[in-house]
Amino acid sequence: MKYVKNGIRTIIYILLMASVSSCKNKTTKESKIDTVKEASDLSAKDILGNPDYVAISYGGYRHADHDMEPTLEELKEDMKILAAMNIKILRTYKVHLPHASNVLKAISELKKEDSSFEMYMMLGAWIDCKNAWTDLEPDHTQESERNAVEIEEAVRLANLYPDIVKVIAVGNEAMVNWATSYYVQPWVILKWVNHLQDLKKTGKLPKSLWITSSDDFSSWGGGDAGYHTEDLEKLVRTVDYISMHTYPYHNTHYNPAFWGVPDEKTGLSDKEKIDTAMSRALEFAKSQYDSVSNYMKSLGVSKPIHIGETGWATVSNGHYGSTGSRATDEYKEGLYHRLMRDWTDKAGISCFYFEGFDEPWKDAKNPEGSENHFGLITVDGKAKFALWDLVDKGVFNGLTRNGNPITKTYKGDKEELMKTVLVPPNANEIAAHR
Repeated sequence: MKYVKNGIRTIIYILLMASVSSCKNKTTKESKIDTVKEASDLSAKDILGNPDYVAISYGGYRHADHDMEPTLEELKEDMKILAAMNIKILRTYKVHLPHASNVLKAISELKKEDSSFEMYMMLGAWIDCKNAWTDLEPDHTQESERNAVEIEEAVRLANLYPDIVKVIAVGNEAMVNWATSYYVQPWVILKWVNHLQDLKKTGKLPKSLWITSSDDFSSWGGGDAGYHTEDLEKLVRTVDYISMHTYPYHNTHYNPAFWGVPDEKTGLSDKEKIDTAMSRALEFAKSQYDSVSNYMKSLGVSKPIHIGETGWATVSNGHYGSTGSRATDEYKEGLYHRLMRDWTDKAGISCFYFEGFDEPWKDAKNPEGSENHFGLITVDGKAKFALWDLVDKGVFNGLTRNGNPITKTYKGDKEELMKTVLVPPNANEIAAHR
């Protein structure tokens, strides 16, 4: 009887374990299915501020002639390079050009070729004032008729690629007054943001799509009080989140109080002076972020704030070079990139770092102009100092740009790189030139 009881217990135990194993396997399978489903259904809310979804600003133009659009294969080449850098969210704009739709097509095709390929987009619609980019005087009180066309195309692309487009940004630095060629009043941005929000409500755009405007920190209330208008307040309440730009690099010339080496630090080594200057640059960016946050909170609003643009150029024969603020070189770019990534990752802020690749069309008549050299990778595929560690890790193995493998600038010789690095001027030097 004892053996019979033990045998029954053994059978019951085996049956129970089989049942548990079956349930466990079923749960595992369901988890995998859920994971796949979640990956395809991710929204802006899921990916923005998530350090696993690294963001970057992207333009694929490789020539000084802006009319030379990158081919689909060239765009795919770039997408693979960015994916190797763990980039998962792109920001691009000007949907009236083939570039934006072709980038979306490239991502879509790569996803079909490889089910594990993952890339999303913040799609920008360019917004202008009346007479912008013409021989006529820009009228900043009225908007361009083309704005409606731009918005319509952004809507079309968002609906055509809902698995990729997770954000539409109305305008790029469109409200800031120093954009004298084209800036508009906040009511223009508000009008189109409201339009897009209405399309979401009526099911003509995905409800999970987020709408914002990508603009300078001052345009979002973080600067001069002259920007604090009723329309801006309404805009802050209407967008799903705030996309602000901050550029300590440009402010090394235009607002350099933070940049000069203070008297108490003049005894430091040159490297220490540079490193501490870059730490001050980070604090400058943080202060601009905080100024936007404080303005938003003063309105009784609580929404995410992400960085739509920030970056550091590596070449300049103008304000930021040897005869100017001495801010420009690859070493400083590398420090700034790391400092910004570290801060924003820990703070839960998406940072659309500007930018992935150099674009020589931005200052086509001046090859050494700083605007051409904000990329982390050169036109011919050389990874700048900020990415040297990724080259060492082999993440770019097998990838090319313009037929070239991804190698290090300066042939990886840091001593040669450091010979090009300029020490910021002393604070009293800056004061003397103001």
